[in-house]
Amino acid sequence: MNNVTRRGFVLGSAASVALALAGCAQGIGSSAPAEIDARVDATLSQLYSEYPQTRELSSKAAGMLVMPLMTEAGLTIGGGYGRGALRVGGVTVDYYSATKANVGLQIGAQQYSHVLFFMTPSALAEFRRGDGWSAGADVAYAFASDGETLRADTTTARSPVIAVIFNQAGLRVGATVEGIKYSRILP
Repeated sequence: MNNVTRRGFVLGSAASVALALAGCAQGIGSSAPAEIDARVDATLSQLYSEYPQTRELSSKAAGMLVMPLMTEAGLTIGGGYGRGALRVGGVTVDYYSATKANVGLQIGAQQYSHVLFFMTPSALAEFRRGDGWSAGADVAYAFASDGETLRADTTTARSPVIAVIFNQAGLRVGATVEGIKYSRILP
């Protein structure tokens, strides 16, 4: 008779997530600053090419956190990881990792890029001052719909932080309660 305990199920799910993340070779990139900067440059080039209006957003921003590749996987319990760079005035000033945890009805894996535009100096200062920063209610999301232009509403335009998520690949289905934390790293 097969008796699966909750503990066994959770440990099995966590192991599945770890294997799925390990299977995505690009999910955890090199920590070398030159490689992170090269990925950030390529990500920004793609963003500006696909969504030209983000150039204006970039010119108005006090700073940008560019995460070239986030990899997520989940089976009930899930997580994600990525590395990127904070740019102020077009120059990299710090490197960050992003970790994400989620619990809920979910299955699958996905990869995507995202950029956080800090639209006010105080939003940028708060981000840099923190030991670890979690995306919260002060973040507005602008997104692409079916290959169309980037959409943002008037609320988004006044937000202190605007997140642009693009370049999605993979499939992850479900409803989750998620949190993402950005932490400064030493490359």
